[in-house]
Amino acid sequence: MGDSLIIEILVIGSLLGLMVFTRIPLGFIMMFCGAAGIAAMHPRGIGAGLAVAEQQIMDLALNYNFSVLPLFILMGIFVVKAGLADEMFDAARAWLGHYRGGLGMATIVACGGFSAISTSSTAGAATMGHISIPAMIKAKYNTGLAAGAVAAGGTLLIPPSGALIVYGLVTEESITELYIASLIPGLLQLAFYLVVMLLFAYIVPSWAPADSRVSWKERLRALGKVWGIAVLFLLIMGGLMAGWFSPTEAGGIGAGGALIFALARRKLNWASFVDALADTAKISTMIFLVAAGAMVLNQFINISGISGDTVNFIQSLNLEPWQVILGLVFFYIVLGTLMDGYAMILLTVPVIVPVVQELGFDLVWWGVITVILVELSLISPPVGLNVFVLRSVLPNVPLSALWRGMYAFIAADTVRVLLLIAFPALVLWLPSFTGGNG
Repeated sequence: MGDSLIIEILVIGSLLGLMVFTRIPLGFIMMFCGAAGIAAMHPRGIGAGLAVAEQQIMDLALNYNFSVLPLFILMGIFVVKAGLADEMFDAARAWLGHYRGGLGMATIVACGGFSAISTSSTAGAATMGHISIPAMIKAKYNTGLAAGAVAAGGTLLIPPSGALIVYGLVTEESITELYIASLIPGLLQLAFYLVVMLLFAYIVPSWAPADSRVSWKERLRALGKVWGIAVLFLLIMGGLMAGWFSPTEAGGIGAGGALIFALARRKLNWASFVDALADTAKISTMIFLVAAGAMVLNQFINISGISGDTVNFIQSLNLEPWQVILGLVFFYIVLGTLMDGYAMILLTVPVIVPVVQELGFDLVWWGVITVILVELSLISPPVGLNVFVLRSVLPNVPLSALWRGMYAFIAADTVRVLLLIAFPALVLWLPSFTGGNG
Protein backbone atom coordinates (compact mmCIF):
# COMPACT_ATOMS: atom_id res chain seq x y z
CA MET A 1 0.00 0.00 0.00
CA GLY A 2 1.56 3.30 -1.16
CA ASP A 3 2.03 6.32 1.08
CA SER A 4 -0.45 8.41 -0.93
CA LEU A 5 -3.15 5.75 -0.55
CA ILE A 6 -2.57 5.63 3.21
CA ILE A 7 -2.89 9.43 3.38
CA GLU A 8 -6.11 9.33 1.32
CA ILE A 9 -7.62 6.71 3.64
CA LEU A 10 -6.59 8.68 6.74
CA VAL A 11 -8.05 11.93 5.37
CA ILE A 12 -11.36 10.33 4.30
CA GLY A 13 -11.57 8.42 7.60
CA SER A 14 -10.88 11.57 9.62
CA LEU A 15 -13.46 13.50 7.61
CA LEU A 16 -16.18 10.92 8.21
CA GLY A 17 -15.24 10.44 11.86
CA LEU A 18 -15.30 14.15 12.66
CA MET A 19 -18.61 14.58 10.82
CA VAL A 20 -20.30 11.73 12.72
CA PHE A 21 -18.82 12.05 16.20
CA THR A 22 -18.27 15.78 16.70
CA ARG A 23 -20.34 18.95 16.48
CA ILE A 24 -17.60 20.92 14.70
CA PRO A 25 -19.05 22.89 11.75
CA LEU A 26 -18.66 20.93 8.50
CA GLY A 27 -16.74 23.74 6.78
CA PHE A 28 -14.02 23.66 9.43
CA ILE A 29 -13.84 19.85 9.26
CA MET A 30 -13.34 19.87 5.48
CA MET A 31 -10.81 22.70 5.72
CA PHE A 32 -8.80 20.90 8.39
CA CYS A 33 -8.82 17.52 6.61
CA GLY A 34 -7.96 19.07 3.25
CA ALA A 35 -5.09 21.16 4.62
CA ALA A 36 -3.75 18.23 6.67
CA GLY A 37 -3.86 15.95 3.62
CA ILE A 38 -2.00 18.49 1.46
CA ALA A 39 0.58 18.99 4.24
CA ALA A 40 1.15 15.23 4.43
CA MET A 41 1.69 14.91 0.66
CA HIS A 42 3.68 18.11 -0.02
CA PRO A 43 7.44 18.52 0.66
CA ARG A 44 6.77 21.87 2.39
CA GLY A 45 4.48 20.19 4.90
CA ILE A 46 2.13 22.31 7.00
CA GLY A 47 3.24 25.48 5.23
CA ALA A 48 1.86 24.14 1.94
CA GLY A 49 -1.41 23.09 3.56
CA LEU A 50 -1.95 26.51 5.13
CA ALA A 51 -0.96 28.34 1.94
CA VAL A 52 -3.46 26.34 -0.14
CA ALA A 53 -6.22 26.91 2.45
CA GLU A 54 -5.54 30.65 2.51
CA GLN A 55 -5.53 30.87 -1.29
CA GLN A 56 -8.78 28.94 -1.68
CA ILE A 57 -10.58 31.07 0.91
CA MET A 58 -9.39 34.27 -0.77
CA ASP A 59 -10.32 33.00 -4.24
CA LEU A 60 -13.85 32.20 -3.07
CA ALA A 61 -14.22 35.53 -1.25
CA LEU A 62 -13.15 37.41 -4.41
CA ASN A 63 -15.30 35.28 -6.74
CA TYR A 64 -17.78 37.68 -8.36
CA ASN A 65 -20.17 34.84 -9.20
CA PHE A 66 -20.53 33.85 -5.53
CA SER A 67 -22.24 37.17 -4.83
CA VAL A 68 -25.31 35.94 -6.71
CA LEU A 69 -26.17 33.70 -3.74
CA PRO A 70 -26.61 36.35 -1.01
CA LEU A 71 -28.49 38.56 -3.49
CA PHE A 72 -31.10 35.90 -4.21
CA ILE A 73 -31.27 35.02 -0.50
CA LEU A 74 -31.97 38.68 0.25
CA MET A 75 -34.67 38.75 -2.43
CA GLY A 76 -36.50 35.85 -0.77
CA ILE A 77 -36.30 37.48 2.66
CA PHE A 78 -37.67 40.78 1.32
CA VAL A 79 -40.57 38.88 -0.30
CA VAL A 80 -41.45 37.31 3.06
CA LYS A 81 -41.22 40.72 4.76
CA ALA A 82 -43.55 42.17 2.11
CA GLY A 83 -46.21 39.56 2.91
CA LEU A 84 -46.20 38.19 -0.64
CA ALA A 85 -45.83 34.60 0.59
CA ASP A 86 -49.16 34.81 2.44
CA GLU A 87 -50.84 36.33 -0.59
CA MET A 88 -49.50 33.61 -2.91
CA PHE A 89 -51.26 31.00 -0.79
CA ASP A 90 -54.44 33.09 -0.57
CA ALA A 91 -54.52 33.47 -4.36
CA ALA A 92 -53.90 29.77 -4.99
CA ARG A 93 -56.52 28.89 -2.36
CA ALA A 94 -59.09 31.16 -3.99
CA TRP A 95 -58.67 29.41 -7.34
CA LEU A 96 -58.13 25.79 -6.22
CA GLY A 97 -59.46 25.44 -2.69
CA HIS A 98 -63.00 24.36 -3.61
CA TYR A 99 -61.75 21.20 -5.34
CA ARG A 100 -61.03 17.97 -3.48
CA GLY A 101 -57.42 18.27 -2.37
CA GLY A 102 -57.59 21.92 -3.36
CA LEU A 103 -55.85 23.31 -0.27
CA GLY A 104 -53.02 20.83 -0.77
CA MET A 105 -52.73 21.79 -4.43
CA ALA A 106 -52.85 25.47 -3.46
CA THR A 107 -50.00 24.85 -1.02
CA ILE A 108 -47.89 23.21 -3.73
CA VAL A 109 -48.58 26.01 -6.22
CA ALA A 110 -47.76 28.63 -3.57
CA CYS A 111 -44.53 26.78 -2.77
CA GLY A 112 -43.70 26.92 -6.49
CA GLY A 113 -44.26 30.66 -6.45
CA PHE A 114 -42.04 31.03 -3.40
CA SER A 115 -39.34 28.89 -5.05
CA ALA A 116 -39.37 31.31 -7.98
CA ILE A 117 -38.08 34.10 -5.77
CA SER A 118 -36.07 32.23 -3.11
CA THR A 119 -32.93 30.09 -3.15
CA SER A 120 -33.73 28.11 0.01
CA SER A 121 -35.91 25.00 0.02
CA THR A 122 -35.92 24.88 3.81
CA ALA A 123 -37.01 28.53 4.03
CA GLY A 124 -39.84 27.75 1.61
CA ALA A 125 -41.03 24.82 3.72
CA ALA A 126 -40.81 26.85 6.95
CA THR A 127 -42.61 29.88 5.50
CA MET A 128 -45.39 27.99 3.74
CA GLY A 129 -45.74 25.59 6.66
CA HIS A 130 -46.73 28.40 9.01
CA ILE A 131 -49.12 29.81 6.40
CA SER A 132 -50.85 26.77 4.91
CA ILE A 133 -50.74 23.94 7.46
CA PRO A 134 -53.13 25.66 9.94
CA ALA A 135 -55.61 26.15 7.07
CA MET A 136 -55.36 22.48 6.03
CA ILE A 137 -55.70 21.23 9.61
CA LYS A 138 -58.77 23.44 10.09
CA ALA A 139 -60.24 21.89 6.92
CA LYS A 140 -59.65 18.42 8.48
CA TYR A 141 -56.80 17.35 6.19
CA ASN A 142 -54.73 14.33 7.18
CA THR A 143 -51.74 15.85 9.04
CA GLY A 144 -49.17 13.64 7.30
CA LEU A 145 -50.50 14.58 3.87
CA ALA A 146 -50.59 18.27 4.79
CA ALA A 147 -46.98 18.10 5.97
CA GLY A 148 -46.01 16.17 2.84
CA ALA A 149 -47.48 18.84 0.57
CA VAL A 150 -45.47 21.56 2.32
CA ALA A 151 -42.20 19.65 2.72
CA ALA A 152 -42.23 18.37 -0.85
CA GLY A 153 -43.44 21.72 -2.19
CA GLY A 154 -40.42 23.34 -0.57
CA THR A 155 -38.14 21.22 -2.77
CA LEU A 156 -39.62 22.45 -6.07
CA LEU A 157 -36.71 23.09 -8.42
CA ILE A 158 -37.78 26.41 -9.89
CA PRO A 159 -34.92 28.91 -10.27
CA PRO A 160 -33.28 30.63 -8.55
CA SER A 161 -31.85 27.64 -6.68
CA GLY A 162 -28.98 27.96 -4.24
CA ALA A 163 -27.90 24.38 -4.93
CA LEU A 164 -27.65 25.09 -8.68
CA ILE A 165 -25.49 28.15 -7.92
CA VAL A 166 -23.13 26.06 -5.78
CA TYR A 167 -22.93 23.34 -8.45
CA GLY A 168 -22.16 25.98 -11.08
CA LEU A 169 -19.42 27.53 -8.93
CA VAL A 170 -17.75 24.16 -8.26
CA THR A 171 -17.89 22.92 -11.86
CA GLU A 172 -17.57 26.35 -13.56
CA GLU A 173 -20.69 25.57 -15.60
CA SER A 174 -22.92 28.47 -16.67
CA ILE A 175 -25.39 29.33 -13.89
CA THR A 176 -27.69 30.81 -16.53
CA GLU A 177 -27.75 27.52 -18.45
CA LEU A 178 -28.38 25.60 -15.23
CA TYR A 179 -31.30 27.88 -14.37
CA ILE A 180 -32.87 27.57 -17.80
CA ALA A 181 -32.27 23.82 -17.89
CA SER A 182 -34.12 23.40 -14.58
CA LEU A 183 -37.35 25.05 -15.78
CA ILE A 184 -38.97 22.05 -17.47
CA PRO A 185 -37.90 19.57 -14.73
CA GLY A 186 -39.25 22.03 -12.13
CA LEU A 187 -42.61 22.37 -13.88
CA LEU A 188 -42.72 18.58 -14.31
CA GLN A 189 -42.14 18.23 -10.56
CA LEU A 190 -44.98 20.68 -9.87
CA ALA A 191 -47.32 18.68 -12.13
CA PHE A 192 -46.35 15.35 -10.50
CA TYR A 193 -46.97 16.74 -7.01
CA LEU A 194 -50.40 18.05 -8.04
CA VAL A 195 -51.23 14.59 -9.42
CA VAL A 196 -50.17 13.01 -6.11
CA MET A 197 -52.51 15.33 -4.21
CA LEU A 198 -55.38 14.63 -6.64
CA LEU A 199 -54.90 10.87 -6.28
CA PHE A 200 -55.08 11.12 -2.49
CA ALA A 201 -58.13 13.36 -2.73
CA TYR A 202 -60.07 10.83 -4.82
CA ILE A 203 -58.74 7.58 -3.32
CA VAL A 204 -59.01 8.71 0.32
CA PRO A 205 -61.47 11.67 0.21
CA SER A 206 -61.46 12.13 3.98
CA TRP A 207 -57.75 12.99 3.87
CA ALA A 208 -58.16 15.99 1.56
CA PRO A 209 -61.70 17.43 1.59
CA ALA A 210 -62.82 20.40 -0.49
CA ASP A 211 -62.81 23.91 0.95
CA SER A 212 -65.53 26.53 0.43
CA ARG A 213 -65.91 28.19 -2.97
CA VAL A 214 -65.21 31.92 -3.36
CA SER A 215 -66.63 34.35 -5.92
CA TRP A 216 -64.90 35.28 -9.17
CA LYS A 217 -64.49 38.80 -7.86
CA GLU A 218 -62.56 37.53 -4.83
CA ARG A 219 -60.45 35.26 -7.05
CA LEU A 220 -59.44 38.13 -9.32
CA ARG A 221 -58.73 40.37 -6.34
CA ALA A 222 -56.49 37.68 -4.80
CA LEU A 223 -54.71 37.17 -8.11
CA GLY A 224 -54.11 40.90 -8.43
CA LYS A 225 -52.17 40.92 -5.16
CA VAL A 226 -49.46 38.54 -6.39
CA TRP A 227 -48.59 40.22 -9.68
CA GLY A 228 -45.27 41.25 -8.10
CA ILE A 229 -44.10 37.62 -7.97
CA ALA A 230 -44.85 37.11 -11.66
CA VAL A 231 -43.09 40.35 -12.60
CA LEU A 232 -39.96 39.46 -10.61
CA PHE A 233 -39.78 35.91 -11.98
CA LEU A 234 -40.41 36.91 -15.61
CA LEU A 235 -37.93 39.79 -15.38
CA ILE A 236 -35.19 37.56 -13.95
CA MET A 237 -35.69 34.53 -16.21
CA GLY A 238 -36.56 36.57 -19.30
CA GLY A 239 -33.47 38.71 -18.84
CA LEU A 240 -31.25 35.67 -18.33
CA MET A 241 -32.64 33.83 -21.36
CA ALA A 242 -32.31 36.94 -23.54
CA GLY A 243 -28.78 37.57 -22.30
CA TRP A 244 -29.63 41.05 -21.03
CA PHE A 245 -27.81 40.51 -17.76
CA SER A 246 -25.69 37.98 -15.85
CA PRO A 247 -26.95 35.84 -12.94
CA THR A 248 -25.31 38.21 -10.44
CA GLU A 249 -27.00 41.21 -12.06
CA ALA A 250 -30.27 39.26 -12.02
CA GLY A 251 -29.82 38.71 -8.28
CA GLY A 252 -29.30 42.44 -7.77
CA ILE A 253 -32.38 43.27 -9.84
CA GLY A 254 -34.44 40.68 -7.94
CA ALA A 255 -33.33 41.92 -4.51
CA GLY A 256 -33.95 45.53 -5.56
CA GLY A 257 -37.38 44.68 -6.95
CA ALA A 258 -38.36 42.79 -3.81
CA LEU A 259 -37.21 45.74 -1.69
CA ILE A 260 -39.35 48.14 -3.76
CA PHE A 261 -42.42 45.89 -3.31
CA ALA A 262 -41.82 45.66 0.44
CA LEU A 263 -41.46 49.44 0.74
CA ALA A 264 -44.49 50.11 -1.48
CA ARG A 265 -46.62 47.92 0.77
CA ARG A 266 -45.26 49.68 3.85
CA LYS A 267 -44.27 46.31 5.28
CA LEU A 268 -40.64 47.27 5.85
CA ASN A 269 -39.22 49.60 8.49
CA TRP A 270 -35.63 50.26 9.45
CA ALA A 271 -35.56 47.48 12.06
CA SER A 272 -36.94 44.82 9.71
CA PHE A 273 -34.61 46.02 6.94
CA VAL A 274 -31.61 45.52 9.23
CA ASP A 275 -32.99 42.11 10.27
CA ALA A 276 -33.25 41.11 6.60
CA LEU A 277 -29.62 42.08 5.99
CA ALA A 278 -28.50 40.25 9.14
CA ASP A 279 -30.42 37.07 8.18
CA THR A 280 -28.90 37.19 4.70
CA ALA A 281 -25.42 37.60 6.16
CA LYS A 282 -25.90 34.63 8.52
CA ILE A 283 -27.17 32.29 5.82
CA SER A 284 -24.53 33.40 3.30
CA THR A 285 -21.75 32.99 5.88
CA MET A 286 -22.82 29.43 6.67
CA ILE A 287 -22.80 28.53 2.98
CA PHE A 288 -19.48 30.34 2.44
CA LEU A 289 -17.87 28.41 5.28
CA VAL A 290 -18.97 25.05 3.85
CA ALA A 291 -17.91 26.11 0.34
CA ALA A 292 -14.49 27.34 1.52
CA GLY A 293 -13.86 24.09 3.38
CA ALA A 294 -14.90 22.09 0.33
CA MET A 295 -12.57 24.09 -1.92
CA VAL A 296 -9.61 23.24 0.33
CA LEU A 297 -10.61 19.58 0.45
CA ASN A 298 -11.04 19.57 -3.33
CA GLN A 299 -7.44 20.73 -3.74
CA PHE A 300 -6.34 17.69 -1.75
CA ILE A 301 -8.54 15.50 -3.98
CA ASN A 302 -6.87 16.98 -7.08
CA ILE A 303 -3.35 16.58 -5.69
CA SER A 304 -3.93 13.03 -4.47
CA GLY A 305 -5.48 11.89 -7.75
CA ILE A 306 -8.64 10.46 -6.16
CA SER A 307 -10.78 11.66 -9.10
CA GLY A 308 -8.57 9.89 -11.64
CA ASP A 309 -8.47 6.74 -9.54
CA THR A 310 -12.27 6.77 -9.33
CA VAL A 311 -12.59 7.13 -13.12
CA ASN A 312 -10.13 4.26 -13.69
CA PHE A 313 -11.91 2.02 -11.18
CA ILE A 314 -15.32 2.55 -12.76
CA GLN A 315 -13.89 1.97 -16.24
CA SER A 316 -12.42 -1.32 -15.01
CA LEU A 317 -15.91 -2.54 -14.12
CA ASN A 318 -16.90 -2.49 -17.83
CA LEU A 319 -20.38 -1.16 -17.06
CA GLU A 320 -22.69 0.51 -19.55
CA PRO A 321 -22.88 4.32 -19.08
CA TRP A 322 -26.55 4.16 -18.04
CA GLN A 323 -25.66 1.57 -15.39
CA VAL A 324 -23.04 3.92 -13.93
CA ILE A 325 -25.55 6.79 -13.89
CA LEU A 326 -28.16 4.67 -12.09
CA GLY A 327 -25.48 3.61 -9.61
CA LEU A 328 -24.63 7.26 -8.94
CA VAL A 329 -28.32 8.08 -8.50
CA PHE A 330 -28.62 5.32 -5.90
CA PHE A 331 -25.43 6.60 -4.21
CA TYR A 332 -26.90 10.12 -3.93
CA ILE A 333 -30.22 8.82 -2.61
CA VAL A 334 -28.44 6.88 0.15
CA LEU A 335 -26.08 9.79 0.90
CA GLY A 336 -29.04 12.16 1.09
CA THR A 337 -30.42 10.26 4.07
CA LEU A 338 -27.26 11.11 6.02
CA MET A 339 -25.94 14.50 4.88
CA ASP A 340 -26.86 18.15 4.27
CA GLY A 341 -27.59 19.09 0.64
CA TYR A 342 -24.87 21.70 0.14
CA ALA A 343 -22.32 19.37 1.73
CA MET A 344 -23.39 16.59 -0.66
CA ILE A 345 -22.69 18.80 -3.67
CA LEU A 346 -19.42 20.23 -2.41
CA LEU A 347 -18.02 16.90 -1.24
CA THR A 348 -19.04 14.67 -4.13
CA VAL A 349 -19.08 16.81 -7.28
CA PRO A 350 -15.25 17.09 -7.63
CA VAL A 351 -15.03 13.28 -7.62
CA ILE A 352 -18.25 12.40 -9.48
CA VAL A 353 -18.19 15.02 -12.28
CA PRO A 354 -14.97 13.65 -13.91
CA VAL A 355 -16.65 10.23 -14.05
CA VAL A 356 -19.80 11.66 -15.68
CA GLN A 357 -17.70 13.72 -18.10
CA GLU A 358 -15.59 10.68 -19.05
CA LEU A 359 -18.81 8.82 -19.89
CA GLY A 360 -19.75 11.61 -22.31
CA PHE A 361 -22.74 13.07 -20.49
CA ASP A 362 -23.59 16.77 -20.46
CA LEU A 363 -22.60 18.42 -17.17
CA VAL A 364 -25.55 20.83 -17.20
CA TRP A 365 -27.88 17.83 -17.46
CA TRP A 366 -26.02 16.08 -14.65
CA GLY A 367 -26.11 19.26 -12.55
CA VAL A 368 -29.91 19.34 -12.70
CA ILE A 369 -30.08 15.62 -11.83
CA THR A 370 -27.67 16.14 -8.93
CA VAL A 371 -29.65 19.04 -7.49
CA ILE A 372 -32.93 17.11 -7.82
CA LEU A 373 -31.37 14.29 -5.80
CA VAL A 374 -30.06 16.79 -3.25
CA GLU A 375 -33.54 18.32 -2.90
CA LEU A 376 -35.00 14.82 -2.55
CA SER A 377 -32.76 14.34 0.50
CA LEU A 378 -34.71 17.12 2.26
CA ILE A 379 -37.78 14.86 2.51
CA SER A 380 -36.01 11.49 2.82
CA PRO A 381 -35.81 9.69 6.17
CA PRO A 382 -34.15 9.62 8.61
CA VAL A 383 -32.78 13.19 8.51
CA GLY A 384 -34.88 15.01 5.90
CA LEU A 385 -34.43 18.61 7.02
CA ASN A 386 -37.77 19.90 5.70
CA VAL A 387 -39.62 17.33 7.81
CA PHE A 388 -37.89 18.47 10.98
CA VAL A 389 -38.62 22.08 10.07
CA LEU A 390 -42.32 21.22 9.94
CA ARG A 391 -42.10 19.52 13.32
CA SER A 392 -42.03 23.02 14.81
CA VAL A 393 -45.41 23.71 13.14
CA LEU A 394 -46.90 20.35 14.20
CA PRO A 395 -45.18 19.61 17.53
CA ASN A 396 -47.89 17.22 18.72
CA VAL A 397 -47.86 15.04 15.59
CA PRO A 398 -45.64 11.93 15.80
CA LEU A 399 -42.63 12.07 13.52
CA SER A 400 -43.66 8.73 12.00
CA ALA A 401 -46.93 10.31 10.80
CA LEU A 402 -45.01 13.13 9.13
CA TRP A 403 -42.73 10.66 7.35
CA ARG A 404 -45.72 8.71 6.01
CA GLY A 405 -46.84 11.87 4.23
CA MET A 406 -43.57 12.02 2.27
CA TYR A 407 -43.47 8.61 0.60
CA ALA A 408 -45.85 9.33 -2.29
CA PHE A 409 -43.93 12.52 -3.15
CA ILE A 410 -40.61 10.64 -2.96
CA ALA A 411 -42.04 8.05 -5.38
CA ALA A 412 -43.16 10.82 -7.77
CA ASP A 413 -39.67 12.35 -7.70
CA THR A 414 -38.08 8.96 -8.36
CA VAL A 415 -40.22 8.59 -11.49
CA ARG A 416 -39.22 12.11 -12.56
CA VAL A 417 -35.50 11.35 -12.18
CA LEU A 418 -35.87 8.21 -14.30
CA LEU A 419 -37.70 10.24 -16.97
CA LEU A 420 -34.94 12.86 -17.08
CA ILE A 421 -32.31 10.14 -17.41
CA ALA A 422 -34.25 8.41 -20.19
CA PHE A 423 -35.03 11.68 -21.98
CA PRO A 424 -32.16 14.20 -21.45
CA ALA A 425 -33.88 16.60 -23.87
CA LEU A 426 -36.31 17.46 -21.07
CA VAL A 427 -33.35 19.22 -19.45
CA LEU A 428 -31.29 20.34 -22.46
CA TRP A 429 -33.96 21.54 -24.88
CA LEU A 430 -34.49 25.04 -23.46
CA PRO A 431 -30.75 25.85 -22.99
CA SER A 432 -30.19 24.98 -26.66
CA PHE A 433 -32.05 28.19 -27.61
CA THR A 434 -29.98 30.51 -25.44
CA GLY A 435 -26.47 29.83 -26.63
CA GLY A 436 -25.25 29.51 -23.04
CA ASN A 437 -25.58 33.14 -22.03
CA GLY A 438 -24.14 34.00 -18.61
